[in-house]
Amino acid sequence: MRYGLVLARACWLAAGLGACLGGCEKGKQDMYDQPRYKPFARSELFADGSSSRPLPQGSAPYSNGPFAGTSSGRIGTGDVADNAAAASATTNPYPVTMQLLRRGQERYEIYCMPCHSPAGDGDGLVARRGFPHPPSYHTERLRQVPDRHIFDVISNGYGIMYSYADRVAPPDRWAIVAYIRALQLSQNANAKSLPPELRKRLAEHAGSTSGGAQ
Repeated sequence: MRYGLVLARACWLAAGLGACLGGCEKGKQDMYDQPRYKPFARSELFADGSSSRPLPQGSAPYSNGPFAGTSSGRIGTGDVADNAAAASATTNPYPVTMQLLRRGQERYEIYCMPCHSPAGDGDGLVARRGFPHPPSYHTERLRQVPDRHIFDVISNGYGIMYSYADRVAPPDRWAIVAYIRALQLSQNANAKSLPPELRKRLAEHAGSTSGGAQ
């Protein structure tokens, strides 16, 4: 008899626990399935009978989020125009500033340096491991080519170098061109064209080097 009483209590406890869990699950599901209106659904809450409310007077539509540029058509149009202008330019359309050179250096180190090396002499790490060495930027031929030639090589590829058009936007290609010109100048600058202070430092460095060699 005692066994039967224990069994009955266990059954009642299980039933109560099941009811509680069922109530929790129902409450959880209600959070998922909250009552809401579909767009333009009818509603008795408002005099016009529509659940969709008009915008407050003077408000302006605004798109936000990752798809705003494609859904609204307002974001990104300037970039398209800038890219088109840069792609059609015959010479570098941007003033050569430190900001442009830093951008060009950053893009160069990502996309060009593995083959062309930090100095632009064609002895990059990829070339050292068996890939054909690209020509040095410091040859007379490449010092004399127009800026557009370097831009076109980045855009279309040349020889075994493939196109970077899908990786580097046209404005960044011009930034790389500016940085390559800076690399060329760093290896082929005329000392007489330097400011006086730099000429003095160069002379001091040359003197210290020659003295150490003796």
